[in-house]
Amino acid sequence: MIRNYLKIAWRNFWQHKLFSLINVVGLSVGISAALVIYLIVSYDFTFDNFHKGGDRIYRVVTNLNYSGEAFFISGVNAPLPNIVPAEVTGLEASAPCYEYSGWTITIPGKTTSKFKGHGGVAFADQRYLNLFNYQWLAGSAKASLNAPRQLVLTSEQAKKYFPSLAYDQMIGRQVIYNDTVKTTVTGVVKEFEGNTDLTFTEFISYSTIPTLFDMRNELTEWGGMTSASMFFVKLARGSKPGDIEKQLNAELTKHTPKHPEYKGKNTTLLHLQPLNDVHFNSNYGAINNPAANKTTLYGLMVIGAFLLILGCINFINLTTAQASQRAKEIGIRKTLGSSKAQLIFQFLSETFLVTLVAVVAAACLAPVIIKLFSGFISPAIKADFPNRPDLLLFLLGLAIVVSFLSGFYPALVLSRYKPVSVLKKQAFADSGKTRNAWLRKSLTVSQFIIAQFFIMATILVSKQIYYAIHTDLGFKKDAIIYINTPWKDKVPGHRQIFFSKIKALTQVEMASVGQDVPSSDEAGSSSFTYNDGKKEITTQLQTKTGDENYIKVYRIKLLAGRDISVADTASRGILINSTYAHLLGFKNVHDAVGKFLGKTQVVGVMADFHQASLHAPIKPLGLEYANKYCGTIHIALKPQTAGGNEWKLAIAAIGKSWKELYPDQDFDYTFFDEHIANLYTSEQHTSTLLTWATGLSILISCLGLLGLAMYTTTRRTKEIGVRKVLGATVAQIIKLLSTELVLLVLLAFVIVTPLAWLAMNKWMQNFADKTTISWWIFALSGAGMLLMALLTLSFQTIKAAIANPVNSLRSE
Repeated sequence: MIRNYLKIAWRNFWQHKLFSLINVVGLSVGISAALVIYLIVSYDFTFDNFHKGGDRIYRVVTNLNYSGEAFFISGVNAPLPNIVPAEVTGLEASAPCYEYSGWTITIPGKTTSKFKGHGGVAFADQRYLNLFNYQWLAGSAKASLNAPRQLVLTSEQAKKYFPSLAYDQMIGRQVIYNDTVKTTVTGVVKEFEGNTDLTFTEFISYSTIPTLFDMRNELTEWGGMTSASMFFVKLARGSKPGDIEKQLNAELTKHTPKHPEYKGKNTTLLHLQPLNDVHFNSNYGAINNPAANKTTLYGLMVIGAFLLILGCINFINLTTAQASQRAKEIGIRKTLGSSKAQLIFQFLSETFLVTLVAVVAAACLAPVIIKLFSGFISPAIKADFPNRPDLLLFLLGLAIVVSFLSGFYPALVLSRYKPVSVLKKQAFADSGKTRNAWLRKSLTVSQFIIAQFFIMATILVSKQIYYAIHTDLGFKKDAIIYINTPWKDKVPGHRQIFFSKIKALTQVEMASVGQDVPSSDEAGSSSFTYNDGKKEITTQLQTKTGDENYIKVYRIKLLAGRDISVADTASRGILINSTYAHLLGFKNVHDAVGKFLGKTQVVGVMADFHQASLHAPIKPLGLEYANKYCGTIHIALKPQTAGGNEWKLAIAAIGKSWKELYPDQDFDYTFFDEHIANLYTSEQHTSTLLTWATGLSILISCLGLLGLAMYTTTRRTKEIGVRKVLGATVAQIIKLLSTELVLLVLLAFVIVTPLAWLAMNKWMQNFADKTTISWWIFALSGAGMLLMALLTLSFQTIKAAIANPVNSLRSE
């Protein structure tokens, strides 16, 4: 019987090739999108979910509040991990880990190998390796990281350094960091096989830290904290995170230096962050990967569901529309004794066959879609079907679900036909007013609601990105590059020589030394107090550093007073922005000049500019004179002549000077306008995804519309012939055939507009400075969708309208 069902299903599939093709294309697009989204979502949601007892592992992080402004640090005070085992109860294990990057690594031997700018190195000991259950391939888990300058490598890194040796033979070999830190390999561990943020490849013994000149006091000073100093704890069974946090904060309070002037204004609290939250929390950041956004992932799942629903709607619409062509078959089957259940199973098997073809097509499309998105998804995301049985199970489950969603209702409708009515050709009397017709219309409206929503969202996101990149941010961003000199440069005068060589270039308009660029997330922060004679105003002030040319390079306006100068070194003078001047109570910014913030004098007031992306509001900011440790050089280039290559020559000359002074360092530079654009990488990715979702939803919706137009014109062929014989024009026929479907598109526009406005308004709340939700976004979307619908309908309606009526009336 099943063989007979499949044979009939294949015959029906082949007999209605065009309708079957529309169904396959609609479903395959939806399924391929769902498959790719499943790959992306499953990749992010499986990070670090394989650790034994992972639900009890937490990263200890720090929440700061300075004068009402919140800051989040993914690390702790470096001395904290050493006192926790003796002072805090309720823990099964704890482990410090100190990340260090930018190493230059030397592997001595017959042929010395060097690796520059290397990351993935951490100071740790057996507590860390035991906590995360590393598998040992060589060396001892108990003794490998006990003494200073011992080193444990992961297997891949070990093979990179010692490609010709077995793991046991690597023990005792030497690895030298920055030409001074000589370590001995004492162990090799296996990399984690699952997705993880804990991608450290080299572990230097934690006891090495006090032996390093620039870190010798790191593990004893409680006064500061850094995100590099990470601390993980594993709770004992039955322990509560809140209880552990109380104990940790009590120890922090006991050991942290007291600052009476900050009492009641600044707070520092330790917090336990679950391991499964590390990959998603942008406040603290993931460890060695960019933090994923759960909202984006859920949004992707919604997009995938919508595209699948669109494909299913097409199938339902076209299958129920074709019901009249199978009515006689159903009547005969019922007359010969087929039950309703048998008929439902028959039609579901046909749907499953179509879905299987769509699944195969989707599996072929998935690698192509992944390649198109390769710019912003991890290279680890692949449609690796042979090694991913979960993908095959996902596709099988999807095929079953889609077959049921698409085929159950049409199967129910077709199986309900009464044999007597069918054989008397009365099954479809007044079919235009039946519940089936209304269902088709409702589903068509739903399709275009989804498609128009995507169009509106895409236009708004693109408009906001354009606004963010092109709006006046308060500074110049074109024709400016910046270069970070090596922070570990120990040769006095190197930076000054390099800076002088840059200033001497004819293509350079102006150069400045400073800490970072105007718009970044790297500004420092200090607490300043202003006494107006009546009360003290203590506020947190973001600070940047630069020399006397800094605001000139970026063309930041000076509103009052003077620019900073060498005389303002050692915090004797500061340039503040107008937001801070107004916060201090000065209505006229000129009145702020000469006032003192503690011992620091305000020498001038500059115009406001955005210190970060438009997500954040403009905050109080101060510009201090750059000290000798500031290693970022900001370069304003002269305008290029038409077709000229002055910038290229200037960068080449700067690169040559760099190599003369820093022969072992790679020369790197950044155009400032590119840096600004990178602040909106997430929005650009969202725009790309929405563009693809919009295109796919329009394609599926228009395919469904084309199928319905073909069905409508086929059913009304004789009516069209009669009307033409009675004098109807081609235009009148086209209007007759298109009006109903066009009205459905317009109805979808009316329904979706308020829904889209609400969603857009909520998304725009993520920006402190934003574009407007213009009326033309909705008008353009509606007009565009209407135009595409008319173009889609025109293929079939014009063909039907210009057909010779003799052909359709010949049988009458």
